[in-house]
Amino acid sequence: MVAVNEEGQQVPPAEETPLYTIEQVATRTGLTKRTLRYYEEINLLPPTGRTEGNYRRYSESDIQHLERIKELRNLLGFSLSDIRQLLEAEDERDLIKLAYRQETDAEGKIAQLDRADELIREQLSLVEQKIQGLEQMRSSLLAKLEHHQKRKNELKNRE
Repeated sequence: MVAVNEEGQQVPPAEETPLYTIEQVATRTGLTKRTLRYYEEINLLPPTGRTEGNYRRYSESDIQHLERIKELRNLLGFSLSDIRQLLEAEDERDLIKLAYRQETDAEGKIAQLDRADELIREQLSLVEQKIQGLEQMRSSLLAKLEHHQKRKNELKNRE
């Protein structure tokens, strides 16, 4: 029997799922081994599996999780604390989704949806704070450009 994930994609059995060394993951993600260990230490990355020799082993899911962290940190400028909050909310929403599917009572389903909405609002609040900060920075930079243009015009008019 072949396992299938939520997207309908086949998932290989655990013994066939490839695992990667910390060096392979560092190369693939562009993160340092020290960063990978640190993310695990601060619980931003769930503890990885280990070999009998106590070497870390990473799954494809771990690598996808790290890529999400990089995206939130590098592209969107979130702090590690914000990233943890966003990822914990995503993880909880995944659990709610499973509970919702198993729930048979309408009131129970509504309660699951209410909790998911609460988590989404918390995530949205973090995103809106980031947008507001970026908008303020953008306005400040545009004002400086406008000020410089006025100064250049004044200097040209003196000639």
